[in-house]
Amino acid sequence: MASPLKVGIAGLGTVGASVVRLISEQRQALALRCGRPVEVVAVSARSRGKDRGIDMRKLRWVADPLKLATDPGIDAFVELIGGEGNPARAAVTAALKAGKPVVTANKALLARHGIELATLAEKRGVALNFEAAAAGAIPIVKTLREGLAGNSVQRVYGILNGTCNYMLTRMEREKLSFEECLKEAQRLGYAEADPSFDIEGHDTAQKLAILASLTFGVRVDPGAIYVEGITSITTADLEAADQLGYRIKLLGVAVKTEQGIEQRVHPTFVPKDSAIAQVMGVTNAVTVDAEGIAPITLVGPGAGGMATASAVVADIADIARGVRAAPFGRPQGKLIVSKKAPMQRHEGGYYIRMLAVDKPGTAATIAKRLAQHNISMESIVQRHSGPPAGGAEKASGPVPVILITYATTEDAVRKALAAVQRDRVISGRPQLIRIEKN
Repeated sequence: MASPLKVGIAGLGTVGASVVRLISEQRQALALRCGRPVEVVAVSARSRGKDRGIDMRKLRWVADPLKLATDPGIDAFVELIGGEGNPARAAVTAALKAGKPVVTANKALLARHGIELATLAEKRGVALNFEAAAAGAIPIVKTLREGLAGNSVQRVYGILNGTCNYMLTRMEREKLSFEECLKEAQRLGYAEADPSFDIEGHDTAQKLAILASLTFGVRVDPGAIYVEGITSITTADLEAADQLGYRIKLLGVAVKTEQGIEQRVHPTFVPKDSAIAQVMGVTNAVTVDAEGIAPITLVGPGAGGMATASAVVADIADIARGVRAAPFGRPQGKLIVSKKAPMQRHEGGYYIRMLAVDKPGTAATIAKRLAQHNISMESIVQRHSGPPAGGAEKASGPVPVILITYATTEDAVRKALAAVQRDRVISGRPQLIRIEKN
């Protein structure tokens, strides 16, 4: 059998410790699958004395991750430090310059510096693997880069953030408000003390940027993505979705259009009978639509120590086998620049919820404005409040009205709703959620 692949790991948090454990537990299986043993020989972390639940006394300790990255005693470098800047960036750069293949789970680093690092990996002829950066244990990177290399993919979309999916699931099932659900998610450790990165859609955008590059050959650029989070979603929206045959999910969507590659993150109505609608809790899912085959949906844990470690170890195994592919599926010089999608041109169906003033002519005014912008209605639901207690005459007030449109453009919907607001026949700001069909 060939000599062992000697691995150095920088970062021994939950994921790093799980990688060490998994390689130890799967030692024999990895050797058989890879044709050579895989051994963790050196590690680096901020705290040496922390109890990580695994015996690390036989591992060589290197205080500086930058020194570990260029250590002559390792064959491959695994970066699990996190963050888009140093020391993660400096360590990965140093390892690649030293001609060492790199495995990382760092989506922020790839979203910000992925092209730079991929270029360096190409020049040095080494692997830059990042299966764990996009959707945890789901093997979506290999699916897009290798498994579907012969297919023309038209759309890739999915649930890429477990925190948001957990919250929307709890809000739907238990009728919790957004604020109540967020507090519970923070208590359980699913949401950070500052949850904005998750709930405002930025985590999903970083992962989508990686998937869009692999799928369509565009340069990784989160700035090219339209981003909208879930903070505006209410139980009223979730109840309406349920009654209309939909569920609400925060989706990252990259799709080929006549205007180019459209990349967007936003709350979305998805049909209840779709595979993506069945994914509840902290689970992630990615659906790929490609010519010539039925849609493929991959479902699994998107985060967590062992889930992420499984993807990291799979990448290490590829290095042990001698497998190397262009990081983003094609030579870096062939990747194209994708400008931010003009959402005004986005075409699709829309859910619109508004509070209509309860007076004669309101419905006619709304219908007129929609017709002026060539917007056709698939369904209209008007919900009158019940009479006040005691049999008193019903108090006049805004009436909830829900509209589902046929396919139209975002520009048309925005202009029609702006006109309706100027007519003063609705109260407050309308809620607008896009519909993603199967």
